[in-house]
Amino acid sequence: MVTTPAESALHGSPYRADCPTRRILDRIGDRWTVLIVGALWDGSARFSELRRRIEGVSQKMLTQTLRGLERDGLVRRTVYPEVPARVEYTLTEAGRTLREPLRALQEWAIAHLGDVSASQEAYDHANRPAPDSADRDE
Repeated sequence: MVTTPAESALHGSPYRADCPTRRILDRIGDRWTVLIVGALWDGSARFSELRRRIEGVSQKMLTQTLRGLERDGLVRRTVYPEVPARVEYTLTEAGRTLREPLRALQEWAIAHLGDVSASQEAYDHANRPAPDSADRDE
């Protein structure tokens, strides 16, 4: 059976550089996406409310991430015709399907925080190079 490029793109492999699933993984693997989805688990929120809930997110990052989530169909932006205008963000049906996988990641991070912190401290005390230095098999 011969598949067209469009068909193979829809059933691609995220390990291929040109696979569209990479963009989706980039979106849902982003820390701000994880936190925004978590902040919207229980319902709608206004932009300012999201900023208060998600400490450390800049206005620019929150705006960019919400726009990306809206574009990807994971968040719905609703503008209410009031003065001043009221804007709320809500998870879409697709966005709600992310709640459980992202909750599992959050729970894993909490459960393993001590182990990871201990490993980082042991690694750092062994005078090893920083994790971002160039260790390459070239």
